[in-house]
Amino acid sequence: MSLIDRIFRRQSAPTPAQHRRSFDAATGGRRASQFRAFGSTATETLAAGPTLRSRARHAYGNSAWVRNAVDAIVAEIVGAGITATSAHPDTDQRQALDAHFAARSVELDAEGRTDLAGLTAAMVRAEIVDGEAFALIEDGPEGVRLRLIPAEQIDESKTADLADGGYIAGGIEFTAEGTRRAYHIFPRRPTDVFSTASQPVRIRADNVLHLFRPLGPGQARGVSQLAPVLLTLADLDGLLDALLTGAKIAACHAGWIRNLNDLGAGGTFDAEPEDDVSLEPGVVRRLGPGEEITFNSPAEAKDSVAFARLTLQQIAAGLGVPEHLCHGDLSNANYSSLRAGLLPFRAKCEQFSRHTLAPQFLNPVWRRVITAEYVARRIDLPDLEPALRVTWIPPEHRQVDPAKSVDATAKLLELGLMSRREAAAKRGLDVADLDAEIAADRERETDLGLTFSNGESTDAE
Repeated sequence: MSLIDRIFRRQSAPTPAQHRRSFDAATGGRRASQFRAFGSTATETLAAGPTLRSRARHAYGNSAWVRNAVDAIVAEIVGAGITATSAHPDTDQRQALDAHFAARSVELDAEGRTDLAGLTAAMVRAEIVDGEAFALIEDGPEGVRLRLIPAEQIDESKTADLADGGYIAGGIEFTAEGTRRAYHIFPRRPTDVFSTASQPVRIRADNVLHLFRPLGPGQARGVSQLAPVLLTLADLDGLLDALLTGAKIAACHAGWIRNLNDLGAGGTFDAEPEDDVSLEPGVVRRLGPGEEITFNSPAEAKDSVAFARLTLQQIAAGLGVPEHLCHGDLSNANYSSLRAGLLPFRAKCEQFSRHTLAPQFLNPVWRRVITAEYVARRIDLPDLEPALRVTWIPPEHRQVDPAKSVDATAKLLELGLMSRREAAAKRGLDVADLDAEIAADRERETDLGLTFSNGESTDAE
């Protein structure tokens, strides 16, 4: 056979016995038996969402580690509040929009309990624990209001095909193209026990804010971010209960009395029945002649503490937080390890803030408030479209050494990589108000003949 024939000759197809999969995880056998089939993300999340939400709420309400970790995530994302800064090209209009929205954001809560920062924190907390958060937009004579509603108020059992090609999945109505068109929401009060006692009300999608992180394309409802750690958390609770029970038993220094002379129940030990046997910690009984006491020696779980620590690390990894934000123990941490753990954690929080929180919640709130104020002629704008653009500046991260943070900000300002407007917004301040306040301070100092140096006030001569 020539060289050309050997190069281009077709190889016969391998027989079934010769064929083997290249990916070990796709093969069968003992190691692969632990994997279970996972169907479409859309259907799996619709089926598992309610159960996961119920268990996650229980974990958040009862587990100190989950509560500490979730609250740490909310504090890192929202902090004292994410500041809105208008992206309008005109400086005067930008300052007017910022001031107007700041005034309106204080009154956004329909229940009058908090402001936009508090609503944002509640939405983020619900998104982590429940897997999704909902808010109704209500238009009234005084402006826009937001009303938070629980996830179960959206009719999760309502799934159907519509005549126009649209469909309903988990209480959310879609067009034939897959665009959200409406939400089917139960009318209920917080004191209602059975939300299914009434029929759901169809509410247009532009009046509902739905915050969640999809795991895959086509997903309609969210699932709890605690899902990867719920079973591990239950195992840890069982382990700690067993260790606590063992510690209680070990604390009871119990003993058994044997009559070596076989003198019967009474023998030479003349004692009252109530003084006979006890398992109270630290109690030592006087024995009669010929009797002996033997003490128990409960086995210690030598590796239990290390295993519990490893389990806590697994829970922290599942929640996406540094280990110390879960259990609060900093005994083995130093500045470098803390910084190395916080940097990726903050990157995840920033990613969620920019890719999920802003487009799904913050931006729609800004657009709805500015549009409502423009229609009601409470704000003077020559054109609405440029006023709908906004930038959200998250709060500045807390530093162990604040001086380094101040020096870094000053260096960025010096190099022109940050504006004073952004630097002030990171601290929750409006640069116009800050400048006016500084100017007023300088004017008052001049009128009173005061000078300030190193934080001390002296009368000018």
